[in-house]
Amino acid sequence: MKKMKKANVKAMICIAVMGLTVISCGQRVNTNVSLTTAVDSVCYAIGINYGNGLGSNMETFPGGPANVDALVAGFITAIKGDTGSLKIGVNDAQAFIQQYMMAQQAKESEATKAEGDAFLSANKSKEGVITTESGLQYKVITEGTGAKPTTGDKVKVHYTGKLLDGTVFDSSIQRGEPVTFPVTGVIPGWTEVLQIMPVGSKYQVWIPSELGYGAQGAGQMIKPNSTLDFEVELLEIVKE
Repeated sequence: MKKMKKANVKAMICIAVMGLTVISCGQRVNTNVSLTTAVDSVCYAIGINYGNGLGSNMETFPGGPANVDALVAGFITAIKGDTGSLKIGVNDAQAFIQQYMMAQQAKESEATKAEGDAFLSANKSKEGVITTESGLQYKVITEGTGAKPTTGDKVKVHYTGKLLDGTVFDSSIQRGEPVTFPVTGVIPGWTEVLQIMPVGSKYQVWIPSELGYGAQGAGQMIKPNSTLDFEVELLEIVKE
């Protein structure tokens, strides 16, 4: 929600200050401004600062391309204080944005879940892929000969985590250092597969969203309802 609001503010400032020669409310936005005072200059600088790189952001506007004319019309009408001409009331605007964003997020989450389900359905019939009762899928790259961890153990692992499109969102290998954590201190899909793996094993693991970060997602890259693809190497069971 905060990001959506920020994106709109950027659009308003950029379009209002720098123009883009858009006709709105019967007036052409004036781009030939005089920077006579310090206030003039700082306002112009704010427009440049917010407008730089805005085009690509507006192209990815949630739900489709942004309607620049509507955005400018709302901005100019509101900044002039002509509330009687507003098509959405001032007190209703924030709620409208919130409702819109929630609806778009729900659509995106549903699409991400459907994409993951379709992938897992096709993936389970591929050679070497094993599907557990929970829906977790894995493929043995290297089968180790050591002990298998239990829920009371800590383990040291190397891993690379990817989205289904191949985007790497986290990798201990890229950082050059394995990580140590309790078997139960990670997402459910990890807790499950670690107890299947003997020490020395390397598996490719596909984790359904409900065994991963679920409807909340994680950070900027892992969207809600994302199915995740991990390569996990179990290096050792760490003894206290």
